[in-house]
This record gives sequence, structure tokens and C-alpha cells, in this order.
Amino acid sequence: MEPVVVAGAGPVGLVTALLLARHGVPSTVLEAAGRRDPSGSRAICFQRDVLDVLDRAGCAERMVARGVTWTTGRTYHRGDELFSVTFPGTGRGAVPPWINISQAEVEGYLCDLAAAEPLIGLRYGHPVRGVRQDDRGVEVEVGGVEAGGTVRGSHLVGADGGHSTVRELLGIGFPGRTFADRFLICDIRAELPFPSERRFHFDPEWNPGRQVLVHQCPDGTWRIDWQVAPGLDLDAERASGALDARIRKIVGDLPYEIVWATVYRFHERCATAFGSGRAFLAGDAAHLFAPFGARGLNSGIQDAENLAWKLAFVHRGLAPAGLLASYDTERRAAAEENLRVTTRTMEFLVPQTPAQRAHRLESLERARTHPDPRTIIDSGKLAEPFWYLDSPLTTPSGPLDGFCLLYTTDAADE
Repeated sequence: MEPVVVAGAGPVGLVTALLLARHGVPSTVLEAAGRRDPSGSRAICFQRDVLDVLDRAGCAERMVARGVTWTTGRTYHRGDELFSVTFPGTGRGAVPPWINISQAEVEGYLCDLAAAEPLIGLRYGHPVRGVRQDDRGVEVEVGGVEAGGTVRGSHLVGADGGHSTVRELLGIGFPGRTFADRFLICDIRAELPFPSERRFHFDPEWNPGRQVLVHQCPDGTWRIDWQVAPGLDLDAERASGALDARIRKIVGDLPYEIVWATVYRFHERCATAFGSGRAFLAGDAAHLFAPFGARGLNSGIQDAENLAWKLAFVHRGLAPAGLLASYDTERRAAAEENLRVTTRTMEFLVPQTPAQRAHRLESLERARTHPDPRTIIDSGKLAEPFWYLDSPLTTPSGPLDGFCLLYTTDAADE
């Protein structure tokens, strides 16, 4: 049985491979980097429905045991609290609505599982250099010091990030935009006096005209996001003491340790197609969203789940090859919805026109006396599972209007 070739050993690529293995389908995972980079929090929020997927991949129990869940969200404007939101616990279930845990740590769990799975061949230092397809499969040309040659497989999954080589080789467009403002992220270790809280500051006096977001993570680590000017130089901030001054506005006189820091820009992009022939795109290779609302990695793992079971069914002769066309139909529609929501959020957080800036200021001022300020303040809408209403796999409504059975993840075990 020829393997499915997966480009990229990040969380999306590894989840794809692990879910394929659950269906008895082998895979070869090609990672361009010579080794895994364990630094930095990167994505930190994993929602409940995605934890269900990660449970099937084999790592949700460890994640829930390690992760933290904030129960109160507080939103401020110029130092005044506008409102707070309290979230329920797990209820009767064992899985919370979401957890905060670093992407790097989760990636480590997934790597351990993949390395121990006989059906997965995990190869670091194997960058993809070329792709050829025929009616029987794909042939992937790989580079690297020790990796020259080709890898043959039945299909190819490009989960190789926002600068996807697979997407470029397939000639698939990636339209969208990049926001000029930069965002400074620091992971610090400190004992702050507001555990289990997320704090969102609009226009504080210590970051005028912009915002700051504070999240709790495991091991006494806190993730702080500042919106900063386009020209900010992180090295200069460190050297001048400006970075310490920023952090002191949040931690006060408490001791702290910087664990990781980086500066980056947000992108809003979506591939013009999520597949071409026997090759497919997933995760950041297919879409990039602003992180407010936690729709990036969560959506990528949903891509992996959607694609993996379809590849497995086709691979094992349980469904015709035409099933794979539904991946583009379903997941690109989900990506476009996420793009719509996150673009609207970013236009509130980082207004691009005088009208948007006026709307933001007016909304923040009105929120001080509004009976429900949450309805007019957009600091990011948490993601929800997408409804595939227009999918060819969705059955027409009948006597049980509104109910449909799409598939069972245990079907390959029959």
C-alpha cells in the first residue's frame, strides 16, 4: 500500500498522519527543517471540538492535564474596565470549553506519537523541491544534505505553512492582505495576581491608540501581545530597556523572566483552491487568519480531520476518488467564513480608514454606558465548528429535519 505523503511536520501535518494511521493508512511526513523547534508559545488556545480530534490522534488527555482554562475575561478601555465575562466549567464532561497550552508543547506530544507509530515515516531535513502527478499517484522530489531523491505516494498533503512550497509548486494563488502594524509577543514567567483571567486592554496610556492582550499559560507562564508601530525593533527595545518598561506596566514590581519574544505581522489570506489533482493544502498553507478568536491552528486541525478520513476511505477502496472533491468545498467555505469574521475583528482592532477609526472610538466610548457592551466591542469571536450546509455530502432534509449523518470515524474499523 503506497503511503500518503505529508509535507510539513507541524501540528496539522502530524495530526493528518496520525488520523490516517488510525484508519490503517501509512504516511511519509517530510519536514524541511533539520529538527523540531521547541521554542515559543505560538498558537496557545485549543477549543473543545478540536480537543476531540486531538483525542483521536492520541494526545488530548496529556493536553488537558497540562493546559489551563481562564474563566473570566476582562476588557478595559484607557484603564477603566468596560465589562467582564465569566465562562462555565466543563459541566458533566471531562473536557473544558478550551485550554491554553503552547503549540510547541503540543507539537512535541504529536512528534512522540508519530515516532512510535509504525505506519508513519517521519523525516526531518527533507524539503520538498518538486511534485509530479499521474493517474496512479504522486512523486515528490526532496532535497537536503542526505535526502536527495524522490518519495512516491498515493496523494500529497501540503501542510507546510504560510510560505508553502507545495502551494507554489501547484500554482495555486494565495490572495489577501498583510496588516502594516506589527505585534510584539512575549512569554514571561511570573506570579501575577489575576490567575484564570484573560485581560484585553484597549488604548491603555502605556500603549496609546493600540491594544494589549494578556493570557495565562501552564507553568506560571503568561503570554502578552502588544500591538506596536510598524517600525519596532525588538533588539533595540531589549537594549534600551523599553521592553522591560512595557512588561513592568503589567507585572508591576513583581519579578519576571522572559521565556520567548518575537515580532510579527498578521495576514489574512485564503488559497484559491485547496487541492489540485492528488495534492491538497491544509492549515496555514491553505489559509492565514489574524489570531484573535483562535481560528488559525484550530481550523488547520479541522482541515486535517476532514481530509484524513476522506483520503483513508478512498485509499482503502471504501469510497470513490470523487469524495476528495468535497474537501475543497467544505474546508474552503469554512476558511472563507473564518476570514470574514477575523477581517471584521482586525478592522476594529487595527482600523485602516478614517471611518473605521471613528467607529472604533465611538464604540469604545459608548461601551462605558451601554447595557451590553459586548455587543459593540469586537475583540475576537471564538471559533465554532462550521456547518457544511452546501456540501455534496449533506443529505437533503427529510422527516428528521435538520439532522444528517455524514460519516462515522470508526467506519474503517468495520
